[in-house]
Amino acid sequence: MLVQKYFPSERMVPEKDMDACGLFGVMNISGRRFGGEMAINAIKNMKVRGSGLGGGFAIYGLYPEYKDYYALHIMFQNQNLRAKHEVEAFLKEHFYVVYDEEIPTNPEINVFFPPIVWRYFVAPQKKSEDQTVTDDEYVVNKVMYLNTCVEDAYVFSSGKDVGVFKGVGFPEEIADYFMLDKLYQGYIWTVHSRFPTNTPGWWGGAHPFNILDWTVVHNGEISSYGTNRRYLEMFNYYCTLHTDTEVLAYAVDLLLRRQKLPIELVARIFAPPMWETIERMDKDQRELYTALRMTYAPLLMNGPFTVIIAHHNEMVGLTDRIRLRPITAGAKGDLVFLSSEEASIRAVCPDLELAWTPPGGEPVVVRLHSRDHLLSLNKSI
Repeated sequence: MLVQKYFPSERMVPEKDMDACGLFGVMNISGRRFGGEMAINAIKNMKVRGSGLGGGFAIYGLYPEYKDYYALHIMFQNQNLRAKHEVEAFLKEHFYVVYDEEIPTNPEINVFFPPIVWRYFVAPQKKSEDQTVTDDEYVVNKVMYLNTCVEDAYVFSSGKDVGVFKGVGFPEEIADYFMLDKLYQGYIWTVHSRFPTNTPGWWGGAHPFNILDWTVVHNGEISSYGTNRRYLEMFNYYCTLHTDTEVLAYAVDLLLRRQKLPIELVARIFAPPMWETIERMDKDQRELYTALRMTYAPLLMNGPFTVIIAHHNEMVGLTDRIRLRPITAGAKGDLVFLSSEEASIRAVCPDLELAWTPPGGEPVVVRLHSRDHLLSLNKSI
């Protein structure tokens, strides 16, 4: 039986005035790996968007030596060794653990009540009744179990060759704490600076949110959270973190991985055209958008939002349909940027070849080896 996990205690929630969030993503479309300096400096340029109550990074391509294994990053709140022993017994029963270690941190960096953070590189150890289940689905099921049934334990990263690092603090403090600029390289970096408005700042509630290879960073407020959460529970996704962004990560996994919809349609599900706009479309488009709105009504993300969604080989930026939260895109050479502000892009790449603000509800989709796509954007702007 799945149970709702505890809400973070007051001891783990620092007091601070709350009010916007900063997002930044950078991708090398050639697939070349690079360090975190650009992501760290860009988010520092938007420091006023954060409150020090949450920061985090997602990095793709950082574990080449273990790229065929699922990398489970797990935090144990309150330094809870009982939870750690329970999780490790569960992993031993359900996975082959090829390597594990405490995630390296810098003890000289003062962060707020850090949990134990550990990583496990695993492969599914399926029983006979699991043979028809895909590896990805198997991992999602086990992650959901751990995040709902083991007190004080939280799997905050679970993909292959991708890692999430997050916590309470400004993003540059989290980067220093996990020594990101010294230890890791990747071909996609996304970063979030949190300014929580409705939920507390605590380690589990920091962004990015992750399931398998999908990561999401978000600025705004999902006022449809209750409807979205109940719909996702029908597909065995359980939201335990009291943070609206969690529904976005699970909805992305459901639509893109399970149901294999293209991101262009998923964007129209999250931020669909208004009904009066649909009524003015030609017959084929009108039928398509009507079907999407009726079929996926519970996954409409109501309220102001901007998100950067990433997974292997792709990075996507999307705003709400009337663009109440900003996003800017830019490019130079093989580097493509998404950010809450153009200023943060120019802070790390002052001589951009291309910069634009996408319309509300229109996704910016960046893929590996997609230079022709960027050139066509340049011609149309």
